[in-house]
Amino acid sequence: MTLPALSACIIAGILPLLWLPALPDIRLVWWVLALGCLFAYSQKPVVRYCGFTLLFFVWGILAAQQTLWPTQHLSGGNRHVEVILTETDNMTRHQGKILRLDGVPLYPAPGITFYGEYLPRQTCSGQRWAMTIRARPVHGQLNEGGFDSQRYALASHQPLSGRIIHARILDARCSWRAGYLQSLTERLVPYAWQPVILALGMGERSALNSDVKNAMRQTGTAHLMAISGLHIALASMLVWLIVRAVQFFLPVRWIDWRLPLLLSVGGAIGYAWLTGLQPPALRTAVALSVWAALRLSGRLWSPWQVWLCCVAAILFTDPLAVLSDSLWLSAFAVASLLFWYQWLPIPGTDLRGWVRGCINLVYLQAGMTLLLLPIQLSIFHGISLTSLVANLAAIPLVTFVAVPFILLGMVLHLTGPSIMETVCWYVADNTLEILFSFLRWLPPGWLNVDMRWQWLAWVPWCTLMAWRLNLWRTMPAVCLACLVILAFPFWRSERSGEWSVHMLDVGHGLALVIERDGKAILYDTGSAWPGGDSGQQLIIPWLRWHALEPEGVILSHEHLDHRGGLNSLLNNWPGMWVRSPLGWAGHHPCFRGEKWQWQGLNFSVHWPLQGSTAQGNNRSCVVRVDDGQNSILLTGDIEAQGEMAMLSHYWEHLASTLVQVPHHGSNTSSTLPFIQRIGGNAALASASRYNAWRLPSAKVTTRYRQQGYRWFDTAHQGQTTIAFSAQGWEIHSLRDQLLPRWYHQWFGVPSDNR
Repeated sequence: MTLPALSACIIAGILPLLWLPALPDIRLVWWVLALGCLFAYSQKPVVRYCGFTLLFFVWGILAAQQTLWPTQHLSGGNRHVEVILTETDNMTRHQGKILRLDGVPLYPAPGITFYGEYLPRQTCSGQRWAMTIRARPVHGQLNEGGFDSQRYALASHQPLSGRIIHARILDARCSWRAGYLQSLTERLVPYAWQPVILALGMGERSALNSDVKNAMRQTGTAHLMAISGLHIALASMLVWLIVRAVQFFLPVRWIDWRLPLLLSVGGAIGYAWLTGLQPPALRTAVALSVWAALRLSGRLWSPWQVWLCCVAAILFTDPLAVLSDSLWLSAFAVASLLFWYQWLPIPGTDLRGWVRGCINLVYLQAGMTLLLLPIQLSIFHGISLTSLVANLAAIPLVTFVAVPFILLGMVLHLTGPSIMETVCWYVADNTLEILFSFLRWLPPGWLNVDMRWQWLAWVPWCTLMAWRLNLWRTMPAVCLACLVILAFPFWRSERSGEWSVHMLDVGHGLALVIERDGKAILYDTGSAWPGGDSGQQLIIPWLRWHALEPEGVILSHEHLDHRGGLNSLLNNWPGMWVRSPLGWAGHHPCFRGEKWQWQGLNFSVHWPLQGSTAQGNNRSCVVRVDDGQNSILLTGDIEAQGEMAMLSHYWEHLASTLVQVPHHGSNTSSTLPFIQRIGGNAALASASRYNAWRLPSAKVTTRYRQQGYRWFDTAHQGQTTIAFSAQGWEIHSLRDQLLPRWYHQWFGVPSDNR
């Protein structure tokens, strides 16, 4: 079997980890392993390839199960562990690896993140601590169009989070990298662009402020501002050039072409270690090692064979890297580059020197902008309209000026302060000043793109292939059919009478979207926290991904977990109306007796009473939405007192098909008479898995089920959608039905809510 064929088997075997709804049982894994071994010894090439693919499939499954082992055996109680810190903010957030459990070594050491706890002394990476911890499995909010934090955590081998109950230092020594980073940080204090220099040189992005991040996002230059394959490859190239320069002065008998190659790979690995072995840096080091091994083999390998072997080596080394968006972005970028230059090579010209270089740079950037559209929309849900111009300036400045001087400055810093080191930092700082002045001068260029364009983004690839293979002449019908299929989301029309309610997964809070005919109304807007809110982080990306334009917001009451995202929504859509019982300026009233229609749906308010002195939860605006056949009752955080008050006077209007469970499933709400009076078929609760109040209450869920309700909550189901039509209604949950993946499951003890 050839090496490229083996690489293809590795990729084909591990790739299913992206789509498996659940990991196979270990007994099935053993059967697949036996079948793979049997097929691998076959004399028929196709059967043999299938056998190796099955073997690598088992390899990926075992790696995934190994990563999930800590979620099953370390959660649900206090554990005595030995932890080495790998990252810390020197305050309340620490990342580490669990080296021992009850004195027994763990290999590989599982990663864990601690939140909200100060350690008893100054911390730094490299320290070893004896701790009593309470670990809990990773569990992320899951919404369409949002960041998949659970997948990211598993791809980063961080399956646990937790809190520290007791900690005792075992070894207070910091790692060499931590000491070097501290020294470098202090040395760079006088320079305005210190955070960006540390991000480019050491991969430390935590200090980047929001203005810098926004400028990079708007201009599509964020890929240059962190340790990426480009920086590792550049460091490797600089080592190669230095070794070659030294060889110039050596006798011929001492010169070997292999030495610069091997030392450059060693330099790449060393630099990857210095930057904290971040996944992109580590993958680049693996890819460079594979490329060097292929060069040393003495054979001529095509670019596509090298690409295939590098991707396969990365996945074999770390099968869970298949879940990493950054891996596929890098691999897709290299594939696009190869495809662009092989299928559409730049026309030959007589121009030479810097003019030719500028033409090549523009040509390269144009190709990458077009061919990266599919994966850019898939991951970032948008594109930068100014990225072409921005990168034409940013790539040369960063690659050929800023990064080389930063790397040289980092080397010189090892020998102590010097004039040369100061010159390096001065040049790097002023280069970044010029770059960001230019980026800020450019108009805001970020364009959010909705899901309808997801498949149409493949048109540049299809067009290029159709043109080079002359398919547009020989098979015009096929080309037209492909275009129509890719554009299907644009001409597909919704069935008449359909409308939907989406309960978004916003953790401990509430946000529902009522959708019909491309328009939307929100009921509550989630929570807010220092530096962000649910509106900006979750609701707005969801609305834009679905191409929905919100026309109004119904605010149930004043608590922050229900109104936290309101300002962000109003900043993006200032024309929205707001209804609430709060009496705030600009708010329309939301009191008993209010009725209105929107997109053919009837809205009626059943609580609170006009002039009521109730405050907080019992002032929640209770709204019933119906289409004449089906209905949903939205209750906010109303508690037992408010429920009984509604029942005593207005009970005949509360019957509904579905109900939003009051107060996140708290036992202070959802009284039995209230549940019985609604007489619904399904109950939907918005709750976070790890909330301090252990909501939803087990008594409440039992109460609803005993009355014949189907129970759904965002902690278990993630985003939950109810689709109404003339034929009835149906519920779709993202975690269980729409996007069932093994890495989206509820890990750990099923009843564990801590």
